[in-house]
Amino acid sequence: MKATAARLRILLFGEPVTGHLPERVRNQIARDQADSEVLIGWVQMIGIILFAVLYTLSPKTFPEDTMLEPVPWALGTYFLFTVMRLFLAHARRLPNWMIVTSIVVDIAVLLVTIWSFHLQYAQPPGFSLQVPTMLYLFVLIALRTLRFDPRYVLMAGATAITGWLALLIYALYVAPVPSEVTRDYVHYLYTSDILIGGEVDKILTFLLVTGILVIALTRAHKQLIRSVAVSEAAKDLTRFFAPEVADRITHSEDVVAAGEGVLRDAAILFVDLRGFTALSGRVGPGQTLAMLSRYQHLVVSTAQHHGGTIDKFMGDGVMITFGATAPSESFATDAIVAALDIDRQMNAWNQRRQSRSQRLLAWGMGLATGTVIFGTVGDETRLEYTVIGEAVNLAAKLEKHCKIQGSSLVVTGAALDLARQQGWAGSSLEVVTACDVEGVAAPMDIAVLNA
Repeated sequence: MKATAARLRILLFGEPVTGHLPERVRNQIARDQADSEVLIGWVQMIGIILFAVLYTLSPKTFPEDTMLEPVPWALGTYFLFTVMRLFLAHARRLPNWMIVTSIVVDIAVLLVTIWSFHLQYAQPPGFSLQVPTMLYLFVLIALRTLRFDPRYVLMAGATAITGWLALLIYALYVAPVPSEVTRDYVHYLYTSDILIGGEVDKILTFLLVTGILVIALTRAHKQLIRSVAVSEAAKDLTRFFAPEVADRITHSEDVVAAGEGVLRDAAILFVDLRGFTALSGRVGPGQTLAMLSRYQHLVVSTAQHHGGTIDKFMGDGVMITFGATAPSESFATDAIVAALDIDRQMNAWNQRRQSRSQRLLAWGMGLATGTVIFGTVGDETRLEYTVIGEAVNLAAKLEKHCKIQGSSLVVTGAALDLARQQGWAGSSLEVVTACDVEGVAAPMDIAVLNA
């Protein structure tokens, strides 16, 4: 029995949202709900204006000597209340009790207007129960769906039902001259007598509409929570992955699996601080992390500015790719320009450190180009996007070769040639032919940054 009830609950209201929602997700949902209240306020304001225009232009059928004309008073009161509500909504100072009050006031103003019609037209109180203005009650109930919170729809529906019952009781028992009850449907349509079955139908309709909207909105509210959580998670992905990789993960048609990859012509750049381990031993952990954070920010922001993608951090080392995560026609040029820009900014940082009598930093960069594999490695419990290929290994070896060359940047001759083909016309790199690089079988041409 419990299992059946649980399945029925899921069928009606959707899968429950499990787990604790982070504060940032709750805050985003709260901001969305606050925006919804602003939208509701403007819809109300537009409705008031349209209704006022229609009322002004339409011919009046009540006697000219009538002492009561409730619509202008109701619209004026409702307008002032809506202006106040809209101001609070825009100021993000609309408390829950004010929202509940607004729902009650919305429906109360409409019901009082409906009630007053029998006085305005000098008819029995049952006359008010037959005016088409009651259809606006459905609009006020539906209006609350603009905010993804079923509680307020339920509140609006309950208020409408209670108010309509109050009008019915007034017409039958409280009015100075109560209306007659009829069982004749035709007679009911042509007089102000009350057909109990007709009023029950109206109340049941209010109940059904409210119930359907509550069910739909409960499901939508859960979906909103999941969507916001997924959206926030996607934003977080861009902090751990390059934007292209995060987009690939979140928009993949199939589940990402290990072993998937594509061939790309790309440039690989390794950046590493020299002597950072020894330096960190001489300063406190706070200074170490602050310096590492500043260095990584400099490298990352510069590389990304020139189209680079951060593949991974390795302590004080950074691996950057150009043209691996997404095809590029200028990956070699972008990589060399980025490396030179990083070197320039590191030198500027050293000058500032020297002016403060701080220890100077040393660094090395290795750059190689070639065909690489960009894809996922790992198993189903732990996946990682990375770049694999000879160019990766060669760039790492060239970064270490910087010490031998006494330079902060070593580039393969092939990468330099390719960059020139792609439009780079710089002259800051000096070619060294037939150079022996540790770990490379044969001598190779390289280019080093002039000191």
